[in-house]
Amino acid sequence: MSLWKVFDIAGASMSAQSVRLNTTASNLANANTVSGSAEEAYSARHPVFETVMDWESEASAGVRVSDITTSDKEPAKVHQPGHPEADADGYVYMSNVNPVDELVNMISASRGYQNSVEVMNTSKELLLRTLRLGQ
Repeated sequence: MSLWKVFDIAGASMSAQSVRLNTTASNLANANTVSGSAEEAYSARHPVFETVMDWESEASAGVRVSDITTSDKEPAKVHQPGHPEADADGYVYMSNVNPVDELVNMISASRGYQNSVEVMNTSKELLLRTLRLGQ
């Protein structure tokens, strides 16, 4: 595998972690939203990562987001008859986002992104030092 492929792999990782950060931010932004029906309530979204192997071009590898799934957890049903979104029985449906889980996802994605940046910086420094050997 070419040393230049390290940049492709780290870049793919940064792109995937960026999608993860964006879906987490969307989930946190909608954590306290309510709806008049369970079908309309916001469901947490999570990216699905997939390993990419390209055996034809020097066995490069990487990761990509293959899909973004929605949580199948039922939204909480809260009795608030005075709420403008309440259904005929006086219930509103909360989003199924767990803010604590989303904060953990955000920290994990941020650290993954930072690790990929460190891989790129270290690889760049090693390549520069290798080039200086020939001087």
